[in-house]
Amino acid sequence: MELVRQVIGQELDLFEKKFADSVKGSNPLLDRIMRFIIKRKGKQMRPMFVFLSAKIAGTIQDKTYRAASLIELLHTATLVHDDVVDNAMLRRSFFSINALWKNKIAVLVGDYLLAKGLLLSLEHDDYQILKITSRAVKEMSEGELLQMEKARKLDIKEDIYFEIIRAKTASLLSSACAAGAYSASDDLEKSAFFRLFGEKVGIAFQIKDDLFDYGQDNVGKPTGIDIKEKKMTLPIIYTLNNTDEATKRKIIYIVKNQNTDRKKVQEVIELVHQSGGIEYARNKMNAYKQEALDMLRQYPQSPARDAMESLVNYAIERKY
Repeated sequence: MELVRQVIGQELDLFEKKFADSVKGSNPLLDRIMRFIIKRKGKQMRPMFVFLSAKIAGTIQDKTYRAASLIELLHTATLVHDDVVDNAMLRRSFFSINALWKNKIAVLVGDYLLAKGLLLSLEHDDYQILKITSRAVKEMSEGELLQMEKARKLDIKEDIYFEIIRAKTASLLSSACAAGAYSASDDLEKSAFFRLFGEKVGIAFQIKDDLFDYGQDNVGKPTGIDIKEKKMTLPIIYTLNNTDEATKRKIIYIVKNQNTDRKKVQEVIELVHQSGGIEYARNKMNAYKQEALDMLRQYPQSPARDAMESLVNYAIERKY
């Protein structure tokens, strides 16, 4: 990440100021919640993808800062809403919005962030960037609903899994890259190129998250969360498709009926390890990462391209 900071550090510092301005509330409660959100922001990886895509595709300009703000506003809104849906009390080791201010206020805060993002684009006639990001919001909702539908039957096949994560996770990252490229070039072809690049990175990013659930890299996080939530991730899908019928029935029964039993969940994790599901998922993850890097190398070598490669590697090889 040091190289990323060297290449776009000034832009990220200015972005933070512009983003803080973009979320200012019009009443004391809202303003207090916005300050809480800003202080507890994450790594801001998506704005980094916006700025680096812009720098590779053209020249960073005011529209790029608005694109990065829009992406971050949408991302933050989805996290706030997700915490309500999941009844999550923590976000990044801090209390979530719904834990501190209850669900009704959290939902309204998420709506407020979405509205601020829409207005930021509309007030500056950034219609193409708004179109790019609106597509992502639609796909994220579709992916979440498809996952919920399939979780009831535990009948997710590999192609459905990839459709879910492409829509649910990769779409926002792909829109960050597409919006960044368009903001700097006004070129729809470049925007489409970076959308596909971001999609591949986003898919690899989600598979990495899946692997964390099976105790990879000793990150100190609890394992088996996806199993407890009946989420069919790539390691377990591979295991179900490559094991005998008795083991398959056993895994499905545990996920459906014993998913709160820690010992039973650990039993499933061990079966996934034994089946080669972890290695299979890791190979898929690395294949998507390599496809993204191969696309990126179609552009001439530059500090921005080197920084983007560094960011891609960080996103996929991160330890938490």
